[in-house]
Amino acid sequence: MFFVTLKLIDKERMAALMEAHKDWIQKGFDEGVFLAVGSMTPEPGGAILAHNTSRQDLEARVQADPFVVQGVAEPNITQVQVMRTDARVTFLKD
Repeated sequence: MFFVTLKLIDKERMAALMEAHKDWIQKGFDEGVFLAVGSMTPEPGGAILAHNTSRQDLEARVQADPFVVQGVAEPNITQVQVMRTDARVTFLKD
């Protein structure tokens, strides 16, 4: 499992890229990699919960995000080895 954070570094250019960024997010859901996305608070930016991928493939996916390509957001990927879960999310241990 991975936590991806996208720290917003150029808020002024964000709006022009938002639709392309949303399309990129939808592709992550459609391909079964993204489980959840949302805005971070109080820092401006976003977070993604990802699974069902390798770190190498996720890094390539994140580098293709229009926000990252255009320098609007700075990504950080943290891999988590899940050891214990609630019964509702046992699939995260795989």
